[in-house]
Amino acid sequence: MRTALKTIAGRCRRAASHLRAGRSGQAMTEVVLLFPIFLMIVFITAKIFALLVLVQKMEIASYYAARRWQLESHLNADYAGWDDGTLKKDIEKNVRGYIGFETPAVTKFLNLKDLKLDVVRTQVWNVITITVITSPAGVKMLCKYSKQAVCTFPYGQACLDGHDYLCKGGKQLEVIKYVPNRDRPINFVLPGLK
Repeated sequence: MRTALKTIAGRCRRAASHLRAGRSGQAMTEVVLLFPIFLMIVFITAKIFALLVLVQKMEIASYYAARRWQLESHLNADYAGWDDGTLKKDIEKNVRGYIGFETPAVTKFLNLKDLKLDVVRTQVWNVITITVITSPAGVKMLCKYSKQAVCTFPYGQACLDGHDYLCKGGKQLEVIKYVPNRDRPINFVLPGLK
C-alpha cells in the first residue's frame, strides 16, 4: 500500500512540474483505468436510487388514490358504475402521470412496464392496491452469474428478490391502502323534525 501511494504521489509531482514548465500533460494510468470502474459504480448506484425513488412515488400515489377514492366514491349502489368507471380511470390516469409512465425518460430510469389500480369494497373498508410491474434494470454486469451463485449463505430471500429485479424484470411492487367507507356529506336532520 505504501509503494502504491508513493507511486501516485510521484506521478502527481511529475505531472505538476510538466504543467509548470509548459509541456503538455499525459493521462495517468490510474485515472485511465479507474475512470470506467467509477462510471460503473455510479451507474449501479443510480439504478438502486431509481428503485428507492419508485417506492417513494408509489407511497405518495397510493395515498392520493386512497384519499380521493374515500372522498369521491359512493356507498349508494346507483353510483357504482360511475365509481368503477369514470372515477377509477381518472385516479389511475393521475397516478400513472405522477409515477412517470407519461414521460419516456422517467419510464426508462425507473424501469416501468405497467401499472394496475385495484379497488375492493368491503363493509367497512375500501382496499386500494397499486401494483407497478417493472422491466429488467439493464445492468448486464450484475447478471453475469446465476442467482444461486450470487445469493449463497448468509444472504437470503432479499438477495434473490434483488437479483430478480435487476436481471429478470417483471417484478411487482405493490402498495396497499385501507380507507373507510364515507358517503358524500348530507345535511344533518334531527330525528322527528321532518
